[in-house]
Amino acid sequence: MSAVIVVHGGAWAIPDELAKVSVDGVKAAVHKGFAVLQRANSALDAVESAVRALEDNAVFNAGHGAALNTNGEVELDAIIMDGKTLACGAVSSVKNIANPVSLARAVMEKTDHIMLTDSGANLFAESIGMATVPTDTLVTNYERKEWEKHKNYVTGVMENFNSRWAHDTVGAVAVDCSGNVACATSTGGIRNKMVGRVGDSPIIGCGGYADNFSGAVSCTGHGESILRVTLARRILSHIEQGKSVAEASDMSLQYMGERVRGAGGVIVVSPTGEWASTCTTERMAWAAVDNSVLYYGLEPNEKLKEQLS
Repeated sequence: MSAVIVVHGGAWAIPDELAKVSVDGVKAAVHKGFAVLQRANSALDAVESAVRALEDNAVFNAGHGAALNTNGEVELDAIIMDGKTLACGAVSSVKNIANPVSLARAVMEKTDHIMLTDSGANLFAESIGMATVPTDTLVTNYERKEWEKHKNYVTGVMENFNSRWAHDTVGAVAVDCSGNVACATSTGGIRNKMVGRVGDSPIIGCGGYADNFSGAVSCTGHGESILRVTLARRILSHIEQGKSVAEASDMSLQYMGERVRGAGGVIVVSPTGEWASTCTTERMAWAAVDNSVLYYGLEPNEKLKEQLS
């Protein structure tokens, strides 16, 4: 079978001035991830590489370019999961790590735990020699200015989510030629969130899930809504019941909208290489590589393609 990788740069009301750079960013990330997928035949390595590329791109709300909490501080969350073994690692409220997805993988591979948080995660990073960066280097001038404009997260969080605020969680899913699937998700969270707030992204079964028996999912959108419906695992449950990847995605996002009025987006891949990218927000930047064809889009139901060079 052929390997497939899909990435997203977040489901939200992406403004026109960020549309092109968002699409360019996910296309660059999927190229990077697919190169790893071809070279190493490892879905896990591929999703980590793709998400690292998105974390390094200040256009997106993960790593560099992260949103700020009510105190004007960075708090980063990430998860990674191996569908072959169900091994997973996650970190939350990390403050000075440029690539939290790699720290999440280290938690998975170097500890007996699944999630580390806040100062504990940072102490672990220090113990394994992972490079840290001054937190200020993760904050863009754009984010600082937007944070100054919007300092009232408590009132109207749902309205704010569907506005032009930056809520662009990033993620990747992949299946390698051996049929192994993996997922990774990373975020800076919602702007002006309460200190210590953790959304869906690092929570297994919510922000992401991977299982060779059904597929891999990475979610984006309003975190509290995704948490309430355990969105990633819900999608895979529908697939296990015989639904297609696209049907499972549509049904689960529709349920979240009807049940808790939440909007979001998902990328999904099955062990056989079937994949989908779906959102119920105004826009979601995404890209995929399948059979040497690059697919990408921004608007709901948009699916453009070009041949890989």
